[in-house]
Amino acid sequence: MRALHTADWHIGQTLNGWSREAEHEVFLAALADLLVAEEIDLLLVAGDVFDNTNPSGESQRLLYRALAEFKRRRPGLTVVISGGNHDPALRLEAAGDLIGALDIHTIGTVRRKDGAVDIDAHMVAVPGPDGAPVAYVLAIPFLRAGDLTGISFSAEDQDRSIIDAARRFHAEIAEAAAVRAGDLPLIATGHLHCAGGLESEGAERRILIGGAHAVPPDIFPARLDYVALGHLHQPQNLDGGRVRYSGSPFPLSAAEIRYRHGVTLLDIDGRSITATHREIPRPAPVLRLPGTGVTDLAGLEVLLAEIETDAVLDLRPLVYVELIAEDAPTVVLGKAEELLRAAPVRPAGLRIHRPETGETDELPPPAVPLSQTDPETLFAAAFEAKNGFAPEHRHLAAFRDAAGEV
Repeated sequence: MRALHTADWHIGQTLNGWSREAEHEVFLAALADLLVAEEIDLLLVAGDVFDNTNPSGESQRLLYRALAEFKRRRPGLTVVISGGNHDPALRLEAAGDLIGALDIHTIGTVRRKDGAVDIDAHMVAVPGPDGAPVAYVLAIPFLRAGDLTGISFSAEDQDRSIIDAARRFHAEIAEAAAVRAGDLPLIATGHLHCAGGLESEGAERRILIGGAHAVPPDIFPARLDYVALGHLHQPQNLDGGRVRYSGSPFPLSAAEIRYRHGVTLLDIDGRSITATHREIPRPAPVLRLPGTGVTDLAGLEVLLAEIETDAVLDLRPLVYVELIAEDAPTVVLGKAEELLRAAPVRPAGLRIHRPETGETDELPPPAVPLSQTDPETLFAAAFEAKNGFAPEHRHLAAFRDAAGEV
């Protein structure tokens, strides 16, 4: 039996206003090819399939088109998608009865029954050729405060209390899952920050229930033969490889440019599971100019001239520029904007370094033309810039009401 462990697709993401939709389309097409080429029986998505809790209609259509294509090309495929902190938990489950009939399972929330975790809502049987289960998936979504019992929120013991509560939760749910799985392989999903995991600077937050928390990998009981994690975007092993982050499929920020993005291929022989990282070509280059250090405007012009591409606009390289201030930052910015607009690139970030003071100015690079940006995207970007967090459903609903009155 073979499985693919993926996570952190972040469908609907934008960088400096540039849509990543075309990149996601390329990735999902490559994933469909890989499912067929490697004869995959089980596809896992360990959280953050969407980039925000209010995904656009197009983001949702992109996901469901991809799932339909996966099943068309690999009819016997089982798909398990568990929710992440970016996902709309209840909306993710809304079509559960319909797509469940296609052996596509979405688990966005922790379900309880009579005070205990409802194991039926979290266990997915992976059928073999004769229809009998050959493995089980214990689908655990991003955990929120209400999912854990016995938490103390006093300052002195909050972290320890949360870790203990997470340990109890995983022990309880794994014990129930083990009874159901018997001697068959048992694979769990999760979306959280494990202590010891390498995180991207500024990219992922240390989350368990929305605060600054990380849990040790030994919270996952030994009966779990493999734990497929999401949240950290760098592919990496913990606990000798039994616990693993597959990483994101392509760079989602400047901090991730040097990552070896891809998916994790699982070869399952009984309860022995071997994980192998499989790189996937990037849909579009994501570049730092220069590769290290800083450059001046003349150097930037040379670097941009070396970029040759006939790609459509939405698949042109995304570039982050590090410039040294030869003049007033506003003057340097204006000249840099001219160079970037003339080049076949999508500017994603621009920093101007002032060596005389040691300060760095983080300035907005030339953005997507307003004519190519919808009003809701502009509102969301302005809201996040002012408040430090993305707008929630209630904020977007209020914006839509106001926009409808104009």
